[in-house]
Amino acid sequence: MKKKQMGLSLVMMFLLIMSLMVIAGCGKEKAADTPADTTRTITDMAGRQVTLPAEINRIAAVGPVPVINTFIFTVGEGDKIVNGLPGFAKSERWKYQSVFAPHMASMPTIQESRTEPNIEELVKLEPDVVFTMDEQMAASVANANMNAVFLSWTEPEDVKQTINLVGKVLNKEALANDYVKYFDVTIATIGNKVSAIPEEKRPRVLYANIESMTAPHEISDWWIETAGGQSVAKADRVGQQQLAFSMEHLLKWDPEIIIVSTPKDIKLISEDARFQKITAVANKQVYPTPMGAHVWAHRTAEQPLMLMWAAKTFHPETFKDLDLEQEVISYYQKFYNKTLNKEQVDEILSGDPKV
Repeated sequence: MKKKQMGLSLVMMFLLIMSLMVIAGCGKEKAADTPADTTRTITDMAGRQVTLPAEINRIAAVGPVPVINTFIFTVGEGDKIVNGLPGFAKSERWKYQSVFAPHMASMPTIQESRTEPNIEELVKLEPDVVFTMDEQMAASVANANMNAVFLSWTEPEDVKQTINLVGKVLNKEALANDYVKYFDVTIATIGNKVSAIPEEKRPRVLYANIESMTAPHEISDWWIETAGGQSVAKADRVGQQQLAFSMEHLLKWDPEIIIVSTPKDIKLISEDARFQKITAVANKQVYPTPMGAHVWAHRTAEQPLMLMWAAKTFHPETFKDLDLEQEVISYYQKFYNKTLNKEQVDEILSGDPKV
């Protein structure tokens, strides 16, 4: 009897094991048959919920296109941009946009100025996602049944939130995280050396567009001061992105270093006798801002490079060991996946791209 009971127990155990194996097998088969998620939902910087394809293969940028493109380039997805540069950015000044994404030169232009693009032409490009920095523009794009993602940049460190969102949208979160670390390390490294420089040794600096007589872009106050300078325009700016100033203002500020928007501004200064009374001009301390994918002195993902350039320009002895040329090569190689030669690096640093 005991042998019979033991035999039945073994049979029942065997059947139980087989049943569990069948169930497990069915579970695997079901999982294998279940299709992968084809969409996902993200929250943009306006708090909007946007449903996107799992994979992004076609990207459009509208509004301040060159700025937005710098973020797309930074996560290595420039080759997926489907619209060309707007009319205002088709000069040789913006040459490096097409150096970093050569195919863009043959892509269609869907806007001429920084205003709203031609929505009908944008629809024809069938983008998987459209990046913009204008909430009304995002609404127009969404109303045309396209996926609009709003990016915002008001404070200097917003660049980190922006790149993280772009990385998330384009499935490049690891590279976006690398950029954030690079940004923070650059600020910390520069800041550590600048902290030892007495206030009286920090030069008075103006970033200016001489042709329009403005101190453009509030972010210039940030990189000037972070790099160890004193922004002469900061006290008068009061939140204005474009601070207009007169010659009287300029003489009162008497900057020791002037950074200008374009190389032609240097010519304007040299030809106007009124500027010769300014310390920066008298001491030949007038420099054009470098220009890569965007103007380094403006809002751009290239901001860490501007900080290094400014620090070395303001305090050449303190930063004599900073190999700026190598930093430029390493930056564009790592983030833009583009290896630049010496001529290109020199051109970017000169702020004067040639055709």
